[in-house]
Amino acid sequence: MSQGFGVLNVSKSLPSGDVSDKSAGTRVAQIVSVSGSQAVGVLDGQRTAEGRIGGARVEIGAMMKVVTPHAAVVAIVSAITCPIPDQSKRAQSIELIELILAGEIKPDRTTRRIVFKRGVASAPSVGDGVYFATSQDLELVYANPDTSTIDVGHLYQDERVPARLVVDELFGKHFIVVGATGCGKSSAVSCILQAVLREHHSAHIVVLDIHHEYPAAFGGLAELIEPSLLRLPFWMMNFEELALALVGDDEHRDAEVEILGDAVLAAKRRYSDSQAGRLRRSHESGAVTVDSPLPFRLSDVTAHIDEHLGRLERTHVVLPLRRLKNRIETLVNDPRFGFMFGSLVIEDTMGDILGRIFRIPIDGRPITVINLALVPAEILDIVISVISRLAFDLAVCSEGAMPMLLVCEEAHRYAPATADGRFLPTRRALARIAKEGRKYGISLALITQRPSELDQTILSQCSTVVAMRLTTERDQQVIRANSQEGVLDFLDFLPLLADREAIILGQGVAMAMRVTFKDIGVSGSLSASQKSYSTAWKNPTMNREALDGVIRFWRRGSKS
Repeated sequence: MSQGFGVLNVSKSLPSGDVSDKSAGTRVAQIVSVSGSQAVGVLDGQRTAEGRIGGARVEIGAMMKVVTPHAAVVAIVSAITCPIPDQSKRAQSIELIELILAGEIKPDRTTRRIVFKRGVASAPSVGDGVYFATSQDLELVYANPDTSTIDVGHLYQDERVPARLVVDELFGKHFIVVGATGCGKSSAVSCILQAVLREHHSAHIVVLDIHHEYPAAFGGLAELIEPSLLRLPFWMMNFEELALALVGDDEHRDAEVEILGDAVLAAKRRYSDSQAGRLRRSHESGAVTVDSPLPFRLSDVTAHIDEHLGRLERTHVVLPLRRLKNRIETLVNDPRFGFMFGSLVIEDTMGDILGRIFRIPIDGRPITVINLALVPAEILDIVISVISRLAFDLAVCSEGAMPMLLVCEEAHRYAPATADGRFLPTRRALARIAKEGRKYGISLALITQRPSELDQTILSQCSTVVAMRLTTERDQQVIRANSQEGVLDFLDFLPLLADREAIILGQGVAMAMRVTFKDIGVSGSLSASQKSYSTAWKNPTMNREALDGVIRFWRRGSKS
């Protein structure tokens, strides 16, 4: 880690828009080549045996500045080479550093204040000096006082400088957190969300917790929805989602879909009629359709099917009807699906359900953590599809009055890159948010260990990338292909990152940076979910009584 940076204070050395070598401190190198956004410098010869210049080591990833007559160009070291080593002890070695030019520090034309801006107008030239960036320089680059930011850790090259993310750019658009298993993705996400909640008490954040990792991360700020308390009634699905849950995937699918459509429409009309004028007044605009979010009874759906069964005699027509009815009855009687199909009383509770999930009113809990760990795999994608679609529809119908963030853990599982009809509604719901959500104040935070397996349309819409340790070349290539930064060489560090370290690129940061996230402590960390084999295997952890309890829980879908 590079410490002891040079002494140049840009805010003092640029008051007149001019910088000279005399005020820049100890020089590290001299520019000998410039090509586009890259430059090459020859390292100065006065170095210690440890390779230090002016008390600091030149390392890959270190931030430098190239002093030009009108600005200090900020650059990142991407490579260090020695093409002509000193082997004879007679001649001095020639050592080169390769630099990526990222932005510049100079006076603002209007205010004359010293500011950092991306892009380089005053390009370096041969002979310009290269210097270590000081802590003051780093703070000027990454902590713009005129921008709302959050502190999530510290810069890799200087622990004294906080790593700050730009709130409106990060949360107002979509971002993705990628990394291999165990590198700390969930801890990083918790750190980011904790930081924003400390200063934004009226946020609306929904976390789709696939592995039950987040309950301890937010304390009393979170509304925790456990599987036993989750209520997402079937009648809130649109028809595509309902068909995916109720219709088989075989040669009779088209017939079953047609029958189900007629039955659902008839059931909605029957329920609407049974509520007399009260329900009609609450839904007086628009006609009832199969996609209308109106209550209906599954018993009316099966009754409609029975009515048609009584009229038919031919086997090839009767079979789809019977299969559809059996599927509905199976789901109704399965306790695992009770949160969606098990309610005996059908009421219009849409307002209560939306209010709890999306925190309206907030009541001191701006974040909702939905535990989906025990939701059956065969319906998990449908649940996520429903929640995602409801979030988008709520944002559209409220005309963006309530900005919200939807956090999707293991996003590659239910929005895969491969074309799969089973995941189509979920992919469509998330893709719609990705492409249109910004207009209505809804954004995505995607977390995945396999970015190469995530739908590329959704991935391409992420304007900020938090890249943690990635070891597979395919995943690294995908991140490079979807990063719009000019510092892609920075991503070569991905296999080398330690736990809680990340390279952050995109619009959510002032400039690409390598950071170490805060250790959020025992109460907020996710390490409790990591099982210690060395401890568990020394002593027995389960007996027959405990096994019987697990079996009861398995069969009943809830703890006794």
